[in-house]
Amino acid sequence: MTIPPSRLENNAFLGLLLLATLAFLWMLRPFFDDIFWSVVIGLLFMPLRQWLQRRGLGANTASLCTVLVSLAFIILPAGYLLYTCLTELVQLYTRLSGSADEIGRMVDKLRQALPTVIEWLEKFGYGPEKLKAVASSAAVTVSGYLARQAMTIGGGTVNWFVDLAIVLYLAFFLLRDGERIRRLLIRALPFGDHREELLFARFALMLRATVRGTLLVAVVQGTLGGIIFAVLGLRAPVLWGVIMTLLSLIPVVGAAVVWLPAAIYLLVTGEPLSGMVLMGYGVCVIGLADNALRPILVGRDTKLPDFMVLLSTLGGFALFGLDGFITGPVLAVLFVTLWQIFMEEFPPATAARTDAPLAGEQDDVTDEQSAA
Repeated sequence: MTIPPSRLENNAFLGLLLLATLAFLWMLRPFFDDIFWSVVIGLLFMPLRQWLQRRGLGANTASLCTVLVSLAFIILPAGYLLYTCLTELVQLYTRLSGSADEIGRMVDKLRQALPTVIEWLEKFGYGPEKLKAVASSAAVTVSGYLARQAMTIGGGTVNWFVDLAIVLYLAFFLLRDGERIRRLLIRALPFGDHREELLFARFALMLRATVRGTLLVAVVQGTLGGIIFAVLGLRAPVLWGVIMTLLSLIPVVGAAVVWLPAAIYLLVTGEPLSGMVLMGYGVCVIGLADNALRPILVGRDTKLPDFMVLLSTLGGFALFGLDGFITGPVLAVLFVTLWQIFMEEFPPATAARTDAPLAGEQDDVTDEQSAA
């Protein structure tokens, strides 16, 4: 006959379990970014893996093909864009730091096109020479900072490839064994199986919708912006396209922060045709891409509100750096999903008593029944 463990033994075991779990998570701390991105890839591409398996491919083959698709359509293009962007950034810093003539020519064009504005600035001590010095200093400072960050990223090329290998390796097993891992987590977690099922289902749905509705739409807008910059012959189109992509992730800001000043500059400096083309393209193509693509890529009831996307994106960027553009909205998705489950399962007490008669009404009902 097996003697059931005492309360002290259960508490000791739970304490040991918690300690071992925390130690294991602490050991995995250097790989949290890799694990996070592998989970994102796994959730985003799980429908493709399931579709391939329904077409007769085995679990291993379908998962491998899915990882290769993610590599071909996301990771390799992103790596190429990053390399090109860094190259253009270093060239821009070299050009600006080596000579101030280019900044001077830009200020001279603005002076000729907007003499009233320049005269107004002169009243506050910002004459043409002062503007040239300030603009040149600011451009060199910003481009220098970005170039140093680029050199840091470039210096970690080996580490980047190691991280990429880890992400793809983990993504393969998450795609292949994702359902089994989900069942194990539901069995192990102490929150109630029905809540865990609902949490996993809603979290996966909202994560896909949020990533598609923010990241994919931002990539499309940045790509469209980079294309028109290249067509018009503007310098560093890939760099500006990447910047527009990053700005498009922030709902209130958007890619117009880049293309609108560029269009105005072209209009007032003697290139009206290019300026009008960029203005019309920005409004009709880049600006409307969000309204056209978001309803197609995202369910209307699944995307996060714009204000929450804004706050979570900025907060994630402040806490986690570049990864925060995805990490922040993902944490917001988890927050919203948990609160939705809570509101459904724990309604306010007042709502539960809405249909119940008040005390005075109950007395009146009792008197009427007695009279009857």
